[in-house]
Amino acid sequence: MGAAVALALGVYGNVHDPTGRSLVTLAFTATINLKVWFATIAMTLALFQAASGAKMFGKLGSGHGPSWLPRAHRASGTLAFLFAIPVAYHCLWALGFQDTSARVIAHGTAGCVFFGALAAKVLIVRDKGSRAFAFQLAGGLLFAALTVVWLTSALWFFTHVEFPGF
Repeated sequence: MGAAVALALGVYGNVHDPTGRSLVTLAFTATINLKVWFATIAMTLALFQAASGAKMFGKLGSGHGPSWLPRAHRASGTLAFLFAIPVAYHCLWALGFQDTSARVIAHGTAGCVFFGALAAKVLIVRDKGSRAFAFQLAGGLLFAALTVVWLTSALWFFTHVEFPGF
């Protein structure tokens, strides 16, 4: 299912006629500022996801963490998803899947993989028969894809264009 989601997003982005228009800015001065900051917030939450997931599976220090950690892990994952949605929606709707440079191709591909891995992780977590390895693999792929998306977009923007304000 995750591969189907990733493929569907890539195909849609490739065949969709990009509008080139901004969608929404909220309190930001430009859509790009919103996208850069929302992506950075999602990446920060993903860092917490990686650390809390490792702790819950006993891979980080001794024990599995405090009793509130699983709820905080789920909440931070939900928030990361909510911050990623407007960014991805704008990318697909306004820009489509582009192949103007290796960075842009890597960004678009990783974005599709991110949402495919997210779909897989959600399905795996709901399946009580799934093994911890599949869950950890999906979470790792999800984190890796978001990292590539962030490196090829927000960090690139911070270092090559400007450090955007609000």
